[in-house]
Amino acid sequence: MVLAARRTVLVTFPEAEGLGLVDRLRAILGSSLLGVEDRIEPNPDVSFLAPMYERFWCDHSECETVLAVGGGSAIDAAKALMVGTQSGRFDELVALLSKGGSFVPHRVKALIAVPTTAGTGSEVTPWATIWDHAAGRKYSLHLPQTWPEAAIVDPDLTLTLPRAVTVQSALDALSHALESIWNVNANPISDTFAVAAAREVIATLPRLIENPEDRELRARMALAALKAGMAFSNTKTALAHSISYEMTLRFRLPHGIACSFTLPIVLQRAVGIDPGRDSVLASVFDGDLEGAPRRLAEFLERVGVKTDFEAYGVSAEDSRRMVAQAMEGVRGKNFIGATNR
Repeated sequence: MVLAARRTVLVTFPEAEGLGLVDRLRAILGSSLLGVEDRIEPNPDVSFLAPMYERFWCDHSECETVLAVGGGSAIDAAKALMVGTQSGRFDELVALLSKGGSFVPHRVKALIAVPTTAGTGSEVTPWATIWDHAAGRKYSLHLPQTWPEAAIVDPDLTLTLPRAVTVQSALDALSHALESIWNVNANPISDTFAVAAAREVIATLPRLIENPEDRELRARMALAALKAGMAFSNTKTALAHSISYEMTLRFRLPHGIACSFTLPIVLQRAVGIDPGRDSVLASVFDGDLEGAPRRLAEFLERVGVKTDFEAYGVSAEDSRRMVAQAMEGVRGKNFIGATNR
């Protein structure tokens, strides 16, 4: 077994108890399970994480492994928990993150990630997003130590996902794939994963919406999300994600929608900048690069996502400011058009 009887704390989502996941894991782990944190909220905020973090390091210092079972928010919360500060206080971690760059944790736990959604790719990347809605800020946690030790991907765990979460997760994966293509850090490995992932999401998601209990379609989406995670683990994200942060902070738009509704706009900007990137993008859209932005917009509309800022209450003037500001962000600078606009 991956955990090998190590002392473990489970981090999961509120519905896991009702779905029987927590009882199943208790039966499997037995006495090695030290505790359960099962109230993880979407887009975990500092006000929520602080007491959980300090409780974890006070009550479970002997824990060896954090087992994250859930979507991106549960895995992000687990990554925050696993990085221990000298004081055991969460505000010390936030202070380190606010400085930017890397640091060496005072202590650290191992992480096993078991995704129950198909989209974030967090199980194969070191990144976690921590939100501070009161201050209008987000922090990115990414250290060599926050790579999961192992990822266990079981498509059956996604069978009970509601339609909205299925769509949001899949579009997050699509964004990861495309963002890794129009990226200054792109390479042949990331391209291989990204093209396969993007094509699979576009082909599978409309069918999956109509057949949510189809195990084959769930498996295909899980594999696509994993490939997208492998793609952007090489490159990091780019402009669409940079725009998404303000959309989530100000307009509370779910992450999967916030990072995907601008994909046709960003694709339009990306086309023609670099012949090599054009070639890779064309392979996603069957060689029809000219019609790709329109096809992508039609796909998003088909799965229920509006592709203009006005639909989300953002004025034309505010959207222009938002895009310009996003281009100057850390992720925005990964966009191939950031130095060619």
